[in-house]
Amino acid sequence: MEYLIRNCEITDLPKLIILLEKHAQFEKAEFSPEGKEEGLKKALFGKNPKLYCLVVAAKETVVGYTSYTFDFSTWDAAHFLYMDCLFLEEEARSFGIGEVLINKLKEIGTKNNCVNIQWQTPQFNERAIKFYNRIGAKGKDKVRFTLDLNL
Repeated sequence: MEYLIRNCEITDLPKLIILLEKHAQFEKAEFSPEGKEEGLKKALFGKNPKLYCLVVAAKETVVGYTSYTFDFSTWDAAHFLYMDCLFLEEEARSFGIGEVLINKLKEIGTKNNCVNIQWQTPQFNERAIKFYNRIGAKGKDKVRFTLDLNL
């Protein structure tokens, strides 16, 4: 499969939202596209971006993405790169693209003096867990909580 990994562009947002919805369905999570384009536009392309995103472009369309932020670890007393999402369309899987995306994030993290990359995946995502173990990542047993703030 021929593809290009590049920074997300404003024109990618409609397709990115479709991928977000597919990703949420895959993770058995609720998703509403309402307001997402404007929110992502501000977060990705505002004066001080809060979110960064790489897309996988193939044949004039986007078939995958990874989004990330920079955060600070109290325990490490240092910055880390947090991979918020990594998702590929079914037809883009098994070509090594996920590993290329992780390697790009390693480069970005190193360039930004991050001590590590952190992320999470559902326990039922066995294929991703096998992939993450294969590339040398270490899993931790934790339970993630979400507390809605009713904004």
